[in-house]
Amino acid sequence: MSNRLTRQLDIDYPIIQAPMAGVSTPELAAAVSDAGALGSLGLGSSTVEQAEALINHTRRLTTRPFNVNVFCHAPAIRDPQREAQWLARLRPEFARFGGLPPETLAEIYLSFQQQPRMAELLLDLTPAVVSFHFGVPERGVVDRLREKGIVTLASATSVEEALLAVEQGIDMVVAQGYEAGGHRGIFDPQAPDGQMSTFTLIQALKRRIDIPLIAAGGIMDGAGVNSVMHLGAEGAQLGTAFLLCPESAADAGYREAIKGATDGHTVLTSAISGRPARCLVNGWRAINDRHLVPDYPVAYDVGKALASAAKAQGDRQYGAHWAGQGVSLIRELPAAELIRTLVNESGF
Repeated sequence: MSNRLTRQLDIDYPIIQAPMAGVSTPELAAAVSDAGALGSLGLGSSTVEQAEALINHTRRLTTRPFNVNVFCHAPAIRDPQREAQWLARLRPEFARFGGLPPETLAEIYLSFQQQPRMAELLLDLTPAVVSFHFGVPERGVVDRLREKGIVTLASATSVEEALLAVEQGIDMVVAQGYEAGGHRGIFDPQAPDGQMSTFTLIQALKRRIDIPLIAAGGIMDGAGVNSVMHLGAEGAQLGTAFLLCPESAADAGYREAIKGATDGHTVLTSAISGRPARCLVNGWRAINDRHLVPDYPVAYDVGKALASAAKAQGDRQYGAHWAGQGVSLIRELPAAELIRTLVNESGF
C-alpha cells in the first residue's frame, strides 16, 4: 500500500498506533514499527530526561521510523479557591479508602510550550516523526523541526483547529473524532466543542485541506480503516485497539476493566485530569462537578492520588481507564500480530 502518507513517513502500511501517554512503551512502538506501521511514544507526561531515555530505548529496539508525541496545552491558570473546593469535594471519596486528599495541588506536567529544552532535545535526537496534541507550537518551532527532516503531525477536533495547524506548517493532520478514547485534542477546553464524529470530521477537512489526513476515533479493525480511507483519510490512527497488547503498559486492573466492558459503554469526563477525556464508566462518573474541576493538569494531581488510594484498598474504580467507543471490539493480540491482522482485513 503506497500513498502520500506512507511515502512521507517511510512506512509500509497507513496505520498509526496512537501515542497514549502512560500506556505506550518502547516495546509497543518498536513492535508496531517493525511490523510496517508507525509506532508511537507518548511523551506528554515525561520530563526531558525521561523523554530522552524513552527515545533512545526505542531506537535500540527498532531501526524503523516511529512517532514521538508531546502536549501543547496552555499552561494551567491557577485558582486556589477552586482547587480548595475541588479537594473538599473529593475528601469523602478519599475517606472511603482511609485516606486524605493532598493539602495542595501541583502542575504535574509541563506543556511543550513551557519546555524549550524539550524542543532542543527533539532537534538533537531527530526522531522521524513528532506529533502534537492539545495545540500546535509557534511556526518557528515547527519550521526548525521540519528543517531537520522531521515529519510533523497535529491532532485537530475541528476544521478551525486543522486550519490553524496547516497555517503553522504542520505536515499532516490527525482528525480526532468524538469517539476517540483518552484526552480530546481540543485546543481550548473551555470553548464550545462541536463534537464532530470521525466520519464527519474527515469529510469536512477533505474539502478544506490538501495535506494528508489521518483519521482517529472508533477505528478498531480493517473495516474501520477502509471506511475512513474511502472518505478521504490517507491513514488511520488506532489507540484503544492496542490496549490489550502485551507490550502496552496497561496494568491488570485496566485490562480487567477493558475485558469487562462488553457493552462498550464509555463516558467523556474532565473530572480525572481537568480536560475532557473518554474513559470506561467508573467511579468518576458520579463526581463530575465540572464547574469545580481545576485546570489541566492540576486536577490530574489529585485524580492520580485518589486512584492510588483506591487501588491500595483493592478498588480500581478511580483509574484513568481511557478507552474509545469501539472498546467492545478489542482483540487481545501481540502488537505485530494485530498489525498483520489489520493489514489482512484492510486488503493492503
